[in-house]
Amino acid sequence: MSLSSDFFTLFDLPIQFELDVQQLTTRYRDLQRTVHPDKFADAPERDRRLAFQQSAHINEAFNTLKTPLSRGRYLLQLKGIDTQEQQNTAMDSGFLMQQMELRETLAEVKEIAQLNDFLTQLDQQTQNLLSALAQQLTNEAYTQASDTVRKLQFFHKLNEQALQLEDDL
Repeated sequence: MSLSSDFFTLFDLPIQFELDVQQLTTRYRDLQRTVHPDKFADAPERDRRLAFQQSAHINEAFNTLKTPLSRGRYLLQLKGIDTQEQQNTAMDSGFLMQQMELRETLAEVKEIAQLNDFLTQLDQQTQNLLSALAQQLTNEAYTQASDTVRKLQFFHKLNEQALQLEDDL
């Protein structure tokens, strides 16, 4: 196993946005069984260190590919595109208005039923963006895909806030 291979190659998967997460999980477990550091407890220091590095690389690859947002971001990175999510927060005014409205709606939630409705709405909008991202990556519309990844990051943060509110209710 090469630590320099891309994450898709590591798991013997096609380099594409859509993937079978169950197949990814199965391959992850198989790879971890072969390099898990516990198997090298009595091995020389060099072998133990290599097993640890390989295990960490497999974990990083799995965590990146298992979630659509990080997988989309990674695919763009493979194409040499930095989504600049931290620095570039410029969005079209319609999207920003939608975000403000969603945040206001979340701030007004006082009971679980309202929160469940909000989460359902948020999930539908996220799924729409994920579908758009899949299409953009397939069509090599990388600038649009980068914008969609940045939009998905907004939804991801909003979802985290909603789940935190769920704990508080």
